[in-house]
Amino acid sequence: MLSEQSAATVRATLPAVGASLGEITERFYAGMFAARPELLRDLFNRGNQAAGTQRQALAGSIAAFAAHLVDHPDDRPDAMLSRIAHKHASLGVSPDQYAIVHEHLFAAIAEVLGDAVTPEVAAAWEEVYWLMANALIAVEKRLHEERGGAAWRPWEVVERVTETADVVTFRLRPADGGPVRGFRPGQYVSVRVALADGARQIRQYSLSGEPGPGLRQFSVKRVHEEPAPEGEVSGHLHARVRAGDVLELSEAYGDLVLDAGDDTPLLLASAGIGVTPVVAMLGHLAGSGHRAPVTVVHGDRSPAHHALRTDHEAYAAKLPDATVRFWYEQDAPADADTGYVDLADVPVASGTRAYLCGPLPFMRKVREQLIGKGVAPADVHYEVFGPDLWLAR
Repeated sequence: MLSEQSAATVRATLPAVGASLGEITERFYAGMFAARPELLRDLFNRGNQAAGTQRQALAGSIAAFAAHLVDHPDDRPDAMLSRIAHKHASLGVSPDQYAIVHEHLFAAIAEVLGDAVTPEVAAAWEEVYWLMANALIAVEKRLHEERGGAAWRPWEVVERVTETADVVTFRLRPADGGPVRGFRPGQYVSVRVALADGARQIRQYSLSGEPGPGLRQFSVKRVHEEPAPEGEVSGHLHARVRAGDVLELSEAYGDLVLDAGDDTPLLLASAGIGVTPVVAMLGHLAGSGHRAPVTVVHGDRSPAHHALRTDHEAYAAKLPDATVRFWYEQDAPADADTGYVDLADVPVASGTRAYLCGPLPFMRKVREQLIGKGVAPADVHYEVFGPDLWLAR
């Protein structure tokens, strides 16, 4: 808990600090990467740094954590902490790296705010930082212990499947011949690759199915957006990785997991490559004989762009009470809708639990429509591919 004195100081300075967090985080990353270039080369996502989204997510999470501490002094924002901790654990973030972040973050705060950072203000925000950092360190330690402790493991690609022009599925088995731990539908793995410039960049990919005993499966969309180096890992995987190659994978992480009893109505909504965790969820539901209604919603550019469409339809068809609605911006077949996902005429059963994955505008619209149809906000769960700019707001 934040001490009473620090809480008063944080409450008084939060508007000024919050207004400057964008500049603070920009200078923080610049300073840290100048001093520790290996962190940008081998840990942080260079694409997110180039786009500025990681800075926005960090600023938002710090402000949200501090605001929660002063507004709700008797509890912690565990949902936000869990989301961040799973990501950090999958990346292999170590406790000593929090001290590095602290050093450069507080140097940036002093540089931006100048004389406003009195010893009292500095002490209060130090308390905020270490409350957040130590909570994350504890959760990440537990997550690692649950998964055997090792951050990385070599996996051999046994099959590469072309799903669409821009999506490839990789199936892998442990190169060390050891056992494969289970995963919960909706989770992801981190994949670390060695690039041509010597960097070892890491990206997360949702597990898109369970192809068989002792195997892992994830699907990768090739990213074309500029500015570079966005898409450098997806481009590497598409261009260079074939059956027989070995990749480094983490264990499965992620707190957006399918968690529903057999009598719970579900709605699974996805757009674009957000289909990957949804297909894994559907596969699990089909295999477990889920009896309650399941509404399957997906939006894409066209049927040709709809990755894993065969699995999407086949798993839904195995459920005893499933409704499937697909929307395509172009070339929609007779049994699909044209345009963007719209739940206006989609029945939603009472007590529905919803899982969303796709671009933020898509998820915001679907969430708003679901709440309008009576779904409790706590029953709408979502996954963001990349820095979570929604959770930290």
